[in-house]
Amino acid sequence: MEPEPIQTERARPLRREQTKSESLLWALLRGRQCGGLKFRRQHPIGSYFADFACVAQRLVIEIDGGYHDAIGEKDLKRESYLRSHGWQVIRFTDEDVETDVEAVGYTIMRQAGLPLSGLDGCFQKRDGGGSGLMHESAPEATKDSVRDAQNAKKSPPLR
Repeated sequence: MEPEPIQTERARPLRREQTKSESLLWALLRGRQCGGLKFRRQHPIGSYFADFACVAQRLVIEIDGGYHDAIGEKDLKRESYLRSHGWQVIRFTDEDVETDVEAVGYTIMRQAGLPLSGLDGCFQKRDGGGSGLMHESAPEATKDSVRDAQNAKKSPPLR
């Protein structure tokens, strides 16, 4: 289902005014760099806009922080709507993305069911380091995936 023209018009300013963490993650997701998955930014789904969406996998990536300072009732309502329409939702904090965007990328690939073996160095190296831990609202299975992804990657530390 293609977005309505009015939704596209509403999405454009959201794309222009992205947060630092959205910009970092978009640099990793764009151009099928994350396991060959095609992502869209500020993708309309119903009356909501997903920060990032992979339509083929029905996977939504949400970043909490910045203008999403905390997960509020509206976020939970949107997430419930998305899940009820067959979308899987993964949430990260700004801090997760800004400190270890590569671990976030590996977690996304794991959640999409893609193998992580043989992927050392497949993401462009960026400044920073960090844990890549999930937001406390993330399902336990997602948190386990982050830990597994961190253990699976054998690439040198980020510099």
